[in-house]
Amino acid sequence: MSLDDNLANHPNDYEHAEATEILEDVALYRTLVSNVYMLGKPSEKEWFLIDTGVKHYHERIIAAAKKRFNNVPPRAILLTHGHFDHAGSAKALAKYWDAPIYSHAQEKPYLDGTLAYQPVDPTVGGGMLSLLSPLFPQKPLQLSKWLHTITEEQEISFLQGWKIIHTPGHTPGHISLFREDDRTLIAGDVVTTENPESALAVFFPIGKIYGPPAFFTKDWDLAKKSVEKVASLHPKLLLAGHGLPMKGTALAEGLEHLITNFHSLAIPKHKNDD
Repeated sequence: MSLDDNLANHPNDYEHAEATEILEDVALYRTLVSNVYMLGKPSEKEWFLIDTGVKHYHERIIAAAKKRFNNVPPRAILLTHGHFDHAGSAKALAKYWDAPIYSHAQEKPYLDGTLAYQPVDPTVGGGMLSLLSPLFPQKPLQLSKWLHTITEEQEISFLQGWKIIHTPGHTPGHISLFREDDRTLIAGDVVTTENPESALAVFFPIGKIYGPPAFFTKDWDLAKKSVEKVASLHPKLLLAGHGLPMKGTALAEGLEHLITNFHSLAIPKHKNDD
């Protein structure tokens, strides 16, 4: 049975899979663990997918994309980084749509089967997801067939208005996307707007700026510099990989508070003591 047949024969499984329009050309689809973004106006019939959620979520993402863009495939898939909750469905989606996948050059080894990320640290955070983190998939993805690399200096000519920002720390090749015209920031996991270590935060989101998911972050010095880098852009709208959109005074004050208190708010205590 094809995926299209599966979607048609099990409509109840996907009837609620619908992206929420944040801006005219930016839509958010919240998966159970992380956020997926769709860039492009439905009327223009050209769009781009940012991140892909966990493995086996591709059918819901396809259903949501069909509602917004009919049967038009994305021109490309961009990954902010290669962790399982952001790139898990990348292979299935690229295969279904025959779409290229773009990631930063420093993230390539984790997406072409060369390297696996370092083991997660379940001792950080103290929440349910931290305790479950050793069960997360850790094998490297193999996306070579579709994978193309980009750098922060490289303009993506077809993604007009958006700039690639290299924001390492959480992973070596982590990227964010920034649009100068309306100061919209797609942050990936540089910062989050819900407690990334808390399972309850997924179901009861409260808008607040947090650091990157601690159990996956390896280089805290770079992570802080990346927060400072995106804050220096003075975004008016923040679209994080985890949590609801934030804007206005709460966003500006939240970023400033996180930077000022980064060691106590973001870095696990025993990491501070190292």
